Amino acid sequence: MSDAVIKLEDLWISYPDNQEKPIKRLLKKNSSKDFWAVKGLNFEIKKGEVMGIIGRNGSGKSTLLKLLSGIITADKGKFTLSGDRPVLLSLGAGFQGELSGIDNIYLNGMFLGKKKKEIDKMVDEIIEFSELEEFIYKPVRTYSSGMKSRLAFATAITIDPEILLIDEVLGVGDSAFQAKCKEVINEKIKQNRTVILVTHSASLVKKMCDRVVWIHLGEQQAVGNTAEIVDEYESFMKKSIKKV
Repeated sequence: MSDAVIKLEDLWISYPDNQEKPIKRLLKKNSSKDFWAVKGLNFEIKKGEVMGIIGRNGSGKSTLLKLLSGIITADKGKFTLSGDRPVLLSLGAGFQGELSGIDNIYLNGMFLGKKKKEIDKMVDEIIEFSELEEFIYKPVRTYSSGMKSRLAFATAITIDPEILLIDEVLGVGDSAFQAKCKEVINEKIKQNRTVILVTHSASLVKKMCDRVVWIHLGEQQAVGNTAEIVDEYESFMKKSIKKV
């Protein structure tokens, strides 16, 4: 029996996606689904594994994250998820700008399936971890990107999902906070939590990931050994820059 918590089998995703309103499609010159953002992905992620997803901008990484977090569905292929839906942690994901930081903690916590009484027990820990005590009652629209990432990370990690999707958040903020985030992620990994990391930082992927998937123009280039694939990806990027 497989111990995979996520499995993709010949998975394809096109745009405009299934959630787009029909009237918007009619207004476009080409209303057919002829742009495939993700083309035939085949890989699995095991319980307790740290999987990296790399690729240049426009490679399909964000589309894949939307699929994994339940925002969109695939057009073709099979997506199998065992257990709870992964929690997406990205810059300001799900934040309401006019609401205060503490209001957004409750809003995000409830969105992730927690009851108010449960969040009441966590809120002090979330605020302390985020280091935003003096700003927590101010509107999130006044926060910097670093402050938003602190609040997003603190909320998600304290709620403690079984599968955590991390999109570039670890590259924002000061070095001390980044180190604290990496430390708590390592603690979650020891507790057999599953982590999926999307980042442009090759060094971070090499330090944290058990395996890596490289996606280019929606297609899976390689999956497997982190060091080997990251080196191959960096070599490819250097050649691409020289051609420009």
